[in-house]
Amino acid sequence: MGQLRIRTASVVALLVPLAACSSPSGTGTSPADGKAAGRPAADDRPAAVTVTPRGENVRAGEPVEVTASGGRLTSVTVTDADGRALGGELAADGASWTSRRKAVPGASYTVTAVTTTDAGRKHTTKSSFTTAGADKVNKVDWRPGANTTVGIAQPVSLVFDHPVTDKAAVERQLKLTTSNGTEGSWAWLEDHSGRDRVDWRPKEYWKPGTKVTLTAELNGTDSGDGGWFVRDYATTFTVGAAQIVRVDLDRKQLTLVRDGREVRTIPVSGGTPGGDKRSWRGTAVLMAKEGTINMNSETVGLGDAYDKMVDYSMRLTWSGMYAHAAPWNDRWMGRANRSSGCIGMSTADAAWFYAQVRPGDPFEIKGRDTKGVVAPGNGFGAWNVPWTAWQERSALR
Repeated sequence: MGQLRIRTASVVALLVPLAACSSPSGTGTSPADGKAAGRPAADDRPAAVTVTPRGENVRAGEPVEVTASGGRLTSVTVTDADGRALGGELAADGASWTSRRKAVPGASYTVTAVTTTDAGRKHTTKSSFTTAGADKVNKVDWRPGANTTVGIAQPVSLVFDHPVTDKAAVERQLKLTTSNGTEGSWAWLEDHSGRDRVDWRPKEYWKPGTKVTLTAELNGTDSGDGGWFVRDYATTFTVGAAQIVRVDLDRKQLTLVRDGREVRTIPVSGGTPGGDKRSWRGTAVLMAKEGTINMNSETVGLGDAYDKMVDYSMRLTWSGMYAHAAPWNDRWMGRANRSSGCIGMSTADAAWFYAQVRPGDPFEIKGRDTKGVVAPGNGFGAWNVPWTAWQERSALR
């Protein structure tokens, strides 16, 4: 009789961890063969379920894994405190289930697993765990905006609040799809602000009419150095007409080309040769049409050279290079480069040109006396990096 009590206690001890977080689907009645209540036959025991992670304040950033022994999983549901489900995949043999997304910081999850044994016994197990909060939240500033129409040189650009030390982990969560299978690549670079940034550009200019979707499933991703993403991001946009702006600073003229046809050439005045007021060369991309703005030379390191309101302003770089109306320089249009680095034109020409272009249009700028090629992070300078070199900047290569 003493041995019988010891064996019974062992069975109860084995079942305690599962019973603490489970609710059996059966009624719990005694078997018909007269066995003592609470002592199921070996082939009548429910499957054992293990959930990872488990406990309180566990580290986020890992998928939820559920395994079963002594039976198979038939369904698994993982929900957070707001009732949102964390979807996953059940293995073909029913031995395991893994969430497609990671557990996010500062969240509580309830796991409900239904199992079936070979003998046909069904059982429902419930458990819960919580994740530790984020030390730092890494936010994203991305371009272009959703549901916009852009020019053929527009990259997809994400700039991060905090340093990204695990660039591969972040890049794996970025999915970009196009309506026509456009070839392209992500590349990591330093933004003009000094922050980490990742851009996607096609191998060649976009084809007009291409529809692009970015899905950045970053929620729950550790960017490294204690920085966590706590939301996802998504944007969609369409590529508009094939427009290229060709700027020849030696000839002091600008030509708008649309669908391979020259629409109009207008006289301009670029940056003054021989010093810091020179213009950039290479391919710059129209970042934004900012209209009438105040331009102050002190903000771009040129002292008190100017402080004035400027019409039809079109931003080309973060460092302050614009195309805009410059009526104070009318006498130099088409004759000499006398600006402080921008591409100036008459008010009438600027008004016409402003109405023609859109963000994402490339400005292909050439000239002998410039201060260099636009850097990749100074606005959208991706097109100044050779394609193979651009691909090598991906963290997944």
